[in-house]
Amino acid sequence: MGTAQPYVGLRAFRREDASRFFGRARESHEVCDLWHANRLTVLYGPSGVGKTSLIQAGVLPLLDPTRVDILPIGRVSHGSPFPTAALSDHNPHVFALLSSWSPEEIPTRLAGLTLREFLRRRPRREDPYGDPVLTMAAIDQAEELFGGFAHRHSYREWFISQLVEALDGDPHLRLLVSIREDYLAAILPHEPKLAGIARGRFPLAPLETPAAVLATKGPIDGSGRVFAEGAAEKLVEGLRVIKLGGVLGQEVFADTKMVEPVQLQVVCSTMWRSLPSDVRIITSEHVLQFANADRSLTDFVEHMIAEVARDCLGGDTERLREWLRRNFITEFGTCETVYQGETLTAGEQNYVIRALVERHILREEVKAGTRWCELSHERLIAPILQKEQAVEQAENRIAPSEHLRAAELALRDGEFVLAEKQAEEALARCGDNTWLHAEIQSFLGNVAHRRENFDKAITHYRDAAVLFETLGATSAVGRLLAGIGRLRLAQGKPSVAVRELVSAISHLSDDMNIQIELAWALWYDGHPDAAQDVLNDVLGKEGNALEALRARAEILTHLGQADAALRDFARVRPLQRPSTRAAYALALASLGRFPEAKREIAGVLAEAGDHGPVLLYAARIRALDGDPEGAAKLAGQAKTAMAPTLPAHLAAEANRLIRPS
Repeated sequence: MGTAQPYVGLRAFRREDASRFFGRARESHEVCDLWHANRLTVLYGPSGVGKTSLIQAGVLPLLDPTRVDILPIGRVSHGSPFPTAALSDHNPHVFALLSSWSPEEIPTRLAGLTLREFLRRRPRREDPYGDPVLTMAAIDQAEELFGGFAHRHSYREWFISQLVEALDGDPHLRLLVSIREDYLAAILPHEPKLAGIARGRFPLAPLETPAAVLATKGPIDGSGRVFAEGAAEKLVEGLRVIKLGGVLGQEVFADTKMVEPVQLQVVCSTMWRSLPSDVRIITSEHVLQFANADRSLTDFVEHMIAEVARDCLGGDTERLREWLRRNFITEFGTCETVYQGETLTAGEQNYVIRALVERHILREEVKAGTRWCELSHERLIAPILQKEQAVEQAENRIAPSEHLRAAELALRDGEFVLAEKQAEEALARCGDNTWLHAEIQSFLGNVAHRRENFDKAITHYRDAAVLFETLGATSAVGRLLAGIGRLRLAQGKPSVAVRELVSAISHLSDDMNIQIELAWALWYDGHPDAAQDVLNDVLGKEGNALEALRARAEILTHLGQADAALRDFARVRPLQRPSTRAAYALALASLGRFPEAKREIAGVLAEAGDHGPVLLYAARIRALDGDPEGAAKLAGQAKTAMAPTLPAHLAAEANRLIRPS
């Protein structure tokens, strides 16, 4: 008799789990139909309700790959040890989505693409009659796009405009967006331009009783075990009915009528692990003994609190428990709602809140335009109020990869100190695993890069490159050297950047993106002819290399060859990157076409916000238009811009505009 775990526990169902995904047949078919029929479909529901599971194990298996073109499930945030400094300027949301859609592609190639360009390059699929088939694209956990992290704001509108352009450019593209219910209001203003009139919405609710019973019984088919009559119903009833407290000596219970999928998985997984190996028929007595909802959820809460305390608070479990007890439970033993501030909630850092939300202890919601959080379910009150139980945290057995994953999540949310702390813990635990040691060093370089500590980033990248060199990982070494080269260029050291990039090319001779970066370095090192030669060579091999065209167009604009620049700009239209659009406006102004230039730069400034290079281009346009005061003001803003900052090699130009001779 096989007794392998048939329940997935806390993780989401995957496509290969479809045979044990039960209780969502109706929802799966309805979402599938909406996805086929509409340009945009929004799937929404609370955290833990099973949106990811529904898509992966419910909807995807209903799609016929011979009749539709199915892209892998996409995400808009990305965590990876890949040296981010090696990537050309890019929208991180676009890069994350393209990395999801094309996981085998070289990251440096994806960084230079727009969503529309990526989709255009994919081979067009046709049905037996020669007609194009639908392209089915999905973005899961889209709330990551709308989180209140300042470092994401400047890229959100740009990302959404690319989605709109991709949908406008392909009438056969169908987009499914899955988002937490508390973020639904954030996407609604964008819905008309994304969807037009072809839109659909589907709210996903917790499981009703019959569906919950089916989700309990179905996964064990073929396992050698079965539920006795009424046993599965008993398990589900234990999750439906919760104790509210006592009145006049009488215990008060409430039937919620619904079951949270995450709680069902916790209880079923616990029961399965606890059953004696010789049990073939799971009786009501077994359910009472091994699937006690309150006991199972108490253990669950203990482990989740211990994990969050370990990852965020140095292991201080009692402090976290007391904070939850004090702020999220009233004196009457009911749920308390707590206001979520910009950085702190009830005195605790918001990254702690996010960790608790991800582990289904807290949930967030928006009320009257402000964000609040509370316990994810009333049933969690009793476990939190109980005296802390002994939970084996097994600190010494925590895998370094777990710390690295925690570091990646922290970096995603802009929590640099926490990301560095977790990565260093992973480094301390990786032992003689040279591969992991090298990846952690590369990741620490990414953290330093994001914090604009370029010297520290270079040190980490160099250490990673030495380790990868000993492993014979030539491509990894090349990417790290390319990252170092781009950082040297950002430091205003183009000669050093040229040497690093030449070395990178010796390891990755076919990577045209590194050659494009070499062209930029040559240009800023005072060798425009050599820069153009490199770009011309790239374009000779790949005539539609858009990054090479963009680079050549911007270099030609700087050189005052506006006519030639405009010819290159025409080959990459529509222009997407803010800096490219701003350079285009400068080329127009250089030819005296000020009305067009002003319209273009005004549109870019309205969207780009605190973008250093864009502000500098705008300053040059003002100077050409005879407005030195306006040019000086914009140049000053360019020097203090943060999203992104003005590269060091352009600061001198900004200074000339601030203090004209």
